[in-house]
Amino acid sequence: MNPVELIHLAKQAMQRAYTPYSGYKVGAALVTKQGDVYLGCNIENAAFGPSNCAERTAFFTAICAGEREFEAIAVVGGKDGVVTDIFPPCGVCRQVMQEFCGPDFMIYMGRGDDSFEAVRLDALLPYGFSAKEYMNET
Repeated sequence: MNPVELIHLAKQAMQRAYTPYSGYKVGAALVTKQGDVYLGCNIENAAFGPSNCAERTAFFTAICAGEREFEAIAVVGGKDGVVTDIFPPCGVCRQVMQEFCGPDFMIYMGRGDDSFEAVRLDALLPYGFSAKEYMNET
């Protein structure tokens, strides 16, 4: 699946977001190494802490389905569901990506006109913390 197709799927997922507090809707489309796609949207909560980002929703859905190998993710977002410029993943989502993806995992951040920025995980999260460091493996 090409990046523009993934961005279109992320835009569809964004419309399902539950954002009564911020009004910022975010959608994600995560593709596995086998080509399966999992969608996610952000889900807010009045207590804010229990809120979940679109990227993590997509990852957790895929992981629950048994997936463990991922190729790329497309992310879009904007106020009231209007995509204008790129909407980069937050730090927590970047760390989740680090847990399950290699340094060459691609993140496509879409704009409203179907253009996008493409970046590898190792560029988006330099010096990311992984199980390798936690377990003192070299």
